[in-house]
Amino acid sequence: MKGIIGRKLGMTQVFDQETGKLTPVTVIQAGPCPVVAVRTQDADGYDAVQLAFDAVAEGRLTKPRLGHLKKHDVAPHKKLVEIRGPHELAPGETVTVEAFEPGEKVKVSGVSIGKGFQGTIKRHRFHRGPVSHGSHNVRKPGSIGASATPSRVFKGMKMAGQMGAKRVTQVGLEVVDRDPEQNLLLVKGAVPGHKNALVVVREDKR
Repeated sequence: MKGIIGRKLGMTQVFDQETGKLTPVTVIQAGPCPVVAVRTQDADGYDAVQLAFDAVAEGRLTKPRLGHLKKHDVAPHKKLVEIRGPHELAPGETVTVEAFEPGEKVKVSGVSIGKGFQGTIKRHRFHRGPVSHGSHNVRKPGSIGASATPSRVFKGMKMAGQMGAKRVTQVGLEVVDRDPEQNLLLVKGAVPGHKNALVVVREDKR
């Protein structure tokens, strides 16, 4: 399982002069991510690799985090992420954008943009009610359950509430190009998160 940690910089367009096709892409500043630890099935019960991202000064980290990084000879980094799956990495190696090839399918995980408290029309795409003949059911959700049976509201009912600000994985994306000198990865389409949000890019084996 190939993976890398990055930061979403924003969106732009890539123009193909041969076909004349315009492709919207998301620019991700990915890596370099040193390998901190390796989890194995025999020792930990699962296969994974722990990567570090976003180098910072020692004063920005706690002593336990500094001790964990120094134990594996890794410079202070702000973010630590485990990517599960079989791999061929070893402690001391560094993952860069060169691990991904143009045309390769990937999936990107991140925290979606928070929209705050929203109603059912915006949050769940409900239809609005009639507005003629003095109707007051314009943007209300309608019935949420019966009175006598079951005398309660079922769990998971689509209602108003917090929208966004949760972990989302966008699958079926494609690597359009890469720039190893600037650690940039161009992914076709949009990915979750606001600008400068932390994202995890993994290969999509579907």
